[in-house]
Amino acid sequence: MSQKNLGIIGGGQLGSMLSEAAKKLNIKTTIYSDDINAPAQNFCDEFDFGEYNDKTKILNFANKVDVITFEFENIPYETLNEMNKLKPVLPKPSVNRLIQHRIAEKDFINKLNIRTTRYVSIEKPSDIETLGDFLPGILKTTTMGYDGKGQYPLKKIEDINSLNIDFSKGYVLEKLVKLKKEISVIITRFGNNNYEVYDPIENTHQDQILKYSVIPAEISEKILYQSKDWATQIAEELKYVGTLCVEFFIDRNENLYVNEIAPRVHNSGHLTINAYNVSQFENHIRAVCSMEKIPLKKLYNAKMVNLIGDQIEPYRKNLALNDKEFFFDYLKKEIKEKRKMGHITTLL
Repeated sequence: MSQKNLGIIGGGQLGSMLSEAAKKLNIKTTIYSDDINAPAQNFCDEFDFGEYNDKTKILNFANKVDVITFEFENIPYETLNEMNKLKPVLPKPSVNRLIQHRIAEKDFINKLNIRTTRYVSIEKPSDIETLGDFLPGILKTTTMGYDGKGQYPLKKIEDINSLNIDFSKGYVLEKLVKLKKEISVIITRFGNNNYEVYDPIENTHQDQILKYSVIPAEISEKILYQSKDWATQIAEELKYVGTLCVEFFIDRNENLYVNEIAPRVHNSGHLTINAYNVSQFENHIRAVCSMEKIPLKKLYNAKMVNLIGDQIEPYRKNLALNDKEFFFDYLKKEIKEKRKMGHITTLL
């Protein structure tokens, strides 16, 4: 039997780690990216460069692979749908279309009787004038935006006047909760009622970018079971195939809220490479390539630290690590402020 060829759309660090996991499983990977310097070309078997709306290149890519997945969600739905006519795209394109729109995503979650923070659609500055009870809040673009991009904290109504916001785009205003902590649950769904769920991971953000992730999360047993149950309900309702992350808030009264869904492997799950017998990346490959599911087993407690911008430099200069520390360099050519350049995982 010939070697299966997995197509991955997107050439960043998640594409790199998916490619590395695929090698272990004797799966060939072909990356398609609109970044000529995409770091994942250092890890995949074949690299295709092209825009995401270049139909000819996209179809050529789809024709030479067996199944297609992606490493980030902001890919045009039309692109995924065209590919899906030729080869299976997993998770399916309709999942991406839903999750690309923050209001549609929150409406979907609430229909499952799962709690989110309060939210309201905003189309023009005057819409905010009567919404004092939603403040303090955060104004977010309904589409696109990650790592704090397209997000504007508002403490009072007048704050809107000092922000340079393009209201030709749609926005959602989310009321802030009195935050105690943030956690994420990563789940891999293989098919109907067939999943592996990782234990909740506790996350700390700085400047709206993930800085630390720790497993196990310091949470109550009630929150542990509720978060895993909600993540499972979401994956099942979406008929999801692959690895999915659900991000949660916990407030000071121990109420749980879904913040957002990431339809892909996730930054907070990097520590699963060292902490579990099967990483989130390997599980994603196994699910989308219809391979055997292996029961999850946590081997170690762990902490992951993102290396942002020039924080990578000491580690690239052969900074000594002990046998419980693991350094991952994403091999990005250009160091930029607020850019994730690598991470360190430490076994606890």
